[in-house]
Amino acid sequence: MMSTENTIKLAVFDWAGTTVDYGSSAPMVVFEEVFAKAGITLTRAEINGPMGMEKKTHIRSLLSLETASEQWKNKYGREWNDNDVETLYNNFENRLVEVAAEYSTPIDGVLDAVAELREMGVKIGSTTGYNAEMMKNVLPGAGRAGYTPDCVVTPDITGKGRPSPFMLFECMRQLGVYPVKSVVKVGDTIADILEGKNAGAWSIGILTGSNLLGLTEDEYNSMDADSLAKLKAETTQKYIEAGADMVIDNMRELPAAIEKLSEVMAKERS
Repeated sequence: MMSTENTIKLAVFDWAGTTVDYGSSAPMVVFEEVFAKAGITLTRAEINGPMGMEKKTHIRSLLSLETASEQWKNKYGREWNDNDVETLYNNFENRLVEVAAEYSTPIDGVLDAVAELREMGVKIGSTTGYNAEMMKNVLPGAGRAGYTPDCVVTPDITGKGRPSPFMLFECMRQLGVYPVKSVVKVGDTIADILEGKNAGAWSIGILTGSNLLGLTEDEYNSMDADSLAKLKAETTQKYIEAGADMVIDNMRELPAAIEKLSEVMAKERS
């Protein structure tokens, strides 16, 4: 059992690709649709690259890609500008609000992990790249399925999204948890890892169902074992290079991972 002194007190989860919506399907599908309607074709890998960021920042990152910039100039005869970002963002927000509820089912293992963490005395926070309006359609479905975190912080609450640490700090403030080394950020994107590291918290990356792994559930289940193992090893390395303290295969491994972090803290204290 974990020591109750100077151990992990708060786990802050991402949403799409970590706790709900296997593979971050909802934002990926909507980004693809919105850009296609604007005449811009992007690959799944390109769309997923900035995933986890605040969505307007995500759109800027996509438009800044060489492939997107060239397509934009060819279609419109000019560089993209802030007005274009606003138009794309509004289209994205309106469409995501429509479809988000369809992608609010908790990923396998999440409910068990959350229940075990709460038994261990760990509070459950959440941060996201979605804004509060988008989350209105995600929260009810997740709640009906049994997942209700202790707080939900969106970029419009803090004025800054990932990779800044301010949403994580707001979770700490709302739940009365400190110091920051008693907090672990758990997510499926590089932006999640950086959010935790920029805060001074622990960061854990998730493989199965993650945006960074980049597979739908059907693709995951149909991939041969050797190819899947290779892809997971490559994804693990990306997490490590971003600063992740640990990488776990799935959410069921999280309670044990948090116990290991608590053991590290105990050794540092002794």
